[in-house]
Amino acid sequence: MAVLALCAAAGPAAHAANATSEAAGYPARPVRIVSGFQAGGSSDFLVRVLAPRLTERMGQTFVIENRPGAGGAIGANLVAKATPDGYTLIFISGAFTAHAASVKTPYDPLKEFDWITTIVTYPFVLTARNDTPARSTTELIALAKKSPGKLNYGSVGIGSVFHLAAELFNSMAGTDTVHIPYKGSPDALTDMIGGRLDFMFMTLTGASPHIRANRIRGIAICSKERSPQMPELPPVSQILPGYEVTSFAGMGATGGSPKPIIAKLNRELRAVMGGNDVIKQFTEAGGDMRPGSPEDMTRHVSEEIAKWRRVVKERKIEVK
Repeated sequence: MAVLALCAAAGPAAHAANATSEAAGYPARPVRIVSGFQAGGSSDFLVRVLAPRLTERMGQTFVIENRPGAGGAIGANLVAKATPDGYTLIFISGAFTAHAASVKTPYDPLKEFDWITTIVTYPFVLTARNDTPARSTTELIALAKKSPGKLNYGSVGIGSVFHLAAELFNSMAGTDTVHIPYKGSPDALTDMIGGRLDFMFMTLTGASPHIRANRIRGIAICSKERSPQMPELPPVSQILPGYEVTSFAGMGATGGSPKPIIAKLNRELRAVMGGNDVIKQFTEAGGDMRPGSPEDMTRHVSEEIAKWRRVVKERKIEVK
């Protein structure tokens, strides 16, 4: 019996020692980072800044594998079902949490991933067509209430962050506006510049060049505080307390990956993110650097999914 007890006690210790040893030699072969975005897009740009620097620091190639489609679910499902050894990573944005809140995914967004770190956050911006009489959040709300069901807004699809941001706005402001989904942001932006859309929630990165060129009007920022990139835009939350919509980028791995490997990836990613050249590129793209612990990112993903699930339920949003 004493021998059995000794073996039982030694089991967890041996497992922990093995995991630590495995992390010390990690990575021993190339690591793939699955990106649910089209190559060359604004989100894909971020991972292409990080991958070669991880390669340089860790001595093995970090290969980017683009798997776009279904709101990022194709790539996410691939990672969720991979071997949990730290050699298959996922690069996600706010689209991951919005999609998880809007549809039944073939994976559990909270249980089948081990999150490593949030990388950056991007505030959304409330924008409008240039000739709208509304020049502030208050005026846009008043305009919408004056003509219920008349104002329209665009998004990149039902259940997208762009869509949910507007429905959260409608819910908090008590407004009734019409959703027009598009296949992509360029088409929606073209229609707003052409005066066929009244307003739209956009990423700061996507909106700022067009606001500065006076093609569309910037109404307000969707972060808690003013953005250094466009300090002239007041927060929506000044009028609708608690309103906040930001997208983000972050890295994760298949759920059940060895914790020492997750911790090592967290340290290495944060070291890469601390480089002056990386900070410069990310902030110029409109992002706010947000390195943190695996627990921080796990909490963030969970809170975002819960927030969007409330919006989906309250606004009776159905993704077909």
